Amino acid sequence: MRAITVSDQAAGLAGLTLTELPYPHAAENDVVVQVHAAGFTRGELEWPGTWTDRSGRDRTPSVPGHELSGVVVGLGYGTTGLSIGQSVFGLTDWLRNGTLAEYTAVEARNLAPLPADVDHVTAAALPVSGLTAWQALFDHAHLKPGQSVLIHGVGGAVGTIAVQLAKEAGARVIGTGRAADEEAARALGVHDFLDVENRRLEDAGEVDVVLDVLGGEILSRSAALVRGGGTLVTIAEPPTVQPKDGRAIFFVVEPNRDQLVRLAERLRDGRLVPLVTAVRDLADAPAAFETRGRTIIQVTKD
Repeated sequence: MRAITVSDQAAGLAGLTLTELPYPHAAENDVVVQVHAAGFTRGELEWPGTWTDRSGRDRTPSVPGHELSGVVVGLGYGTTGLSIGQSVFGLTDWLRNGTLAEYTAVEARNLAPLPADVDHVTAAALPVSGLTAWQALFDHAHLKPGQSVLIHGVGGAVGTIAVQLAKEAGARVIGTGRAADEEAARALGVHDFLDVENRRLEDAGEVDVVLDVLGGEILSRSAALVRGGGTLVTIAEPPTVQPKDGRAIFFVVEPNRDQLVRLAERLRDGRLVPLVTAVRDLADAPAAFETRGRTIIQVTKD
């Protein structure tokens, strides 16, 4: 099968190549998925899991990409809950070969059924950003109706989903970003937009929840914006400053079938629209790592 692989960490993006790999083996409780569309994160080549397995052993050549939408074509021993020919989408293990390939082996529990009227490209854009936003807002911050939430980076994939989920939950949403992001943020329904190039972050005032995707100075300054009992949630780095009377949490997104099902329902009903700025073929995936925006790789034509 064709796949994008990396073998030399020092080579960086130049080490991404389209090559041939053996068909994947389905271990116990795995499924093999024919990948129709896949998503990736640009920082993957810096993650330890891209290069080593759980025992710290070299596992190259490895396949990047951890979001997929496709069709089940094989079942491992003991696998239940999914069937051959079923359309699925989800988030794969960080420490196994990923989704920039024609086929990939995935733990069945990491996948959810894909509604028939949702296309694979749209579905592949949802797992990381959708699960990250859901877990940040509801699992960690426990966002409730009537609360206020400040979402950094609303022009990005996570921010786009987070705004929509927070609005649906009945929260007042303030988004931050560059001036070029304001029109899209307003279209998503933010109650206020803070242009970080021309306004002070502190202009946002106190909020119940801050969702940070940027880290650094923005993360540190955000702690002062959390009112008593509130929560600062970040996916960028462990926070060094805690809110005075609240808490700060750093987390890494985890696969969750039930949450994927809930996200898929919203996708099907038009209540949720993930960010997709470009669609490219598998052979173009190495170049896509170097472009801005949210690119989905269409591996198999529907």
